[in-house]
Amino acid sequence: MNNKIDIAVIGLGVMGANMALNLSERGFSIVAFDTNEARRRDTVKRHQPLAAAKLQTVASLSELIEQLARPRRIILSVPAGAIVDIVCQDLLSAGLQPDDIVIDTGNSEWRDSIDRAETYKGKFNFFTCAISGGEIGARFGASLMPSGDKTVWQQLKPMWQAISAKVDPVTGTEVSRSQVDQPLPEGAPCAEYIGPIGSGHFVKMVHNGIEYADMQMIAEIVQFMRQILTMSASEVGAVFSLWNKGKLQSYLVEITADILQAIDPKSGQPLVDVIMDQAGQKGTGNWTAREALALGVPATAITASVFARCLSTQKAIRQIGATQLTGPAISTEDKTLWIDKLADALYCSKICSYAQGFELMSAAEKEHNWTLDYVSIANIWRGGCVIRAHFLDDISKAYQAEPELLNLMLAERFTDGLAKSQLSWREVLTTAIMQGMPMPAISAAMSYYDCYREADSSASLIQAMRDYFGSHTYQRKDQDSKQSFHYDWHFGGGEQKAEH
Repeated sequence: MNNKIDIAVIGLGVMGANMALNLSERGFSIVAFDTNEARRRDTVKRHQPLAAAKLQTVASLSELIEQLARPRRIILSVPAGAIVDIVCQDLLSAGLQPDDIVIDTGNSEWRDSIDRAETYKGKFNFFTCAISGGEIGARFGASLMPSGDKTVWQQLKPMWQAISAKVDPVTGTEVSRSQVDQPLPEGAPCAEYIGPIGSGHFVKMVHNGIEYADMQMIAEIVQFMRQILTMSASEVGAVFSLWNKGKLQSYLVEITADILQAIDPKSGQPLVDVIMDQAGQKGTGNWTAREALALGVPATAITASVFARCLSTQKAIRQIGATQLTGPAISTEDKTLWIDKLADALYCSKICSYAQGFELMSAAEKEHNWTLDYVSIANIWRGGCVIRAHFLDDISKAYQAEPELLNLMLAERFTDGLAKSQLSWREVLTTAIMQGMPMPAISAAMSYYDCYREADSSASLIQAMRDYFGSHTYQRKDQDSKQSFHYDWHFGGGEQKAEH
């Protein structure tokens, strides 16, 4: 039998079903499988209006294997963890061959992907493609971060680039599509090879860490407007709508405007005011913070945002603290004096959080001997993903101009922006502190900026203390940095060169 079906999709949950429909609509023939029969029926039903597309479902993995053209291309859209390996083993039992390709699109931890590639080496080609964009992205175009064998990527490239988000090559903005009856968007695809196995999921993890910081910073700015400027939710939403037309244009600013103007039909209050102030997390921000600590990268705004979510879950304790821990009385400010300053504060803080994310990727690149293209990564994130923003076009241009850029803050376009806006940034944070309103992410971002401005820091005292109590040695500013010294703090023996 001459099998003609191009691609298989295993797992017809929200992401898998929408990816299958997206692929089918783009002209690929699809065979799909899920253990849940209702999901299979629903996917076929949703596919029926797509007259020119080809999609069918099967009830077993062996049937799926039989219908695929060789080498087989199989997309896994299943939860991260043990189930990925269970499906891989079941596919091997069903007849998978060494030249076949299995692509994990779940939210896997990047080290697990490296382990799997080694486990299945010689049995089939294990490849990964991290995805950002959620349900709408999977259906109409997401940001895709593939990694694995580069020769395998060449076989998969037409498929991934076809279903990815697209951006206008001139303006750098996303060419959006949200309905089936709209024309298929064309433009530069938000899908490009990242590097060896694991690197794609690492980059996606950093994306999510930046996302945590973006969301926390926006929430802090909104809290300032609501508490200190006494603005209504709808007033703040209107400001965010305006900001979305300027340098702060982004998906998260856009949805913030929408959220703040939504009214709860039950109470008539702003919907955001009846939502419990406890922010959940699925772990990727935590992973980013852990990797930053492991690699010694000061991703302070990102980690502060992770801890802010942890603090948000301590609702019961916070309610007690609100009655027992004193703070300053909040006085109101004139909003007309603050809106532009708040925009500057958010912009400066964003520069710092993105700088931390790219610094973390740079450290991982050196540690794991990867070669990451930061222009390409910034371009991939311009459309489809949660942190998509015009800001990313500026990042892409910064790395185009200076590929070996040491830190994003040092790019001329960002150095100038920080210089022009830092006074407003400081005024916002100072006022929040004096009013007793926490801004953990924005304050961490400012400390990050100020630490990088400090040619001589307080760390000399810390290293002296380490040498005092633990003989950990130190380097001298006036000597070769390869030479270490120890001072005899206890017995008056003076300074000696340390032996290596």
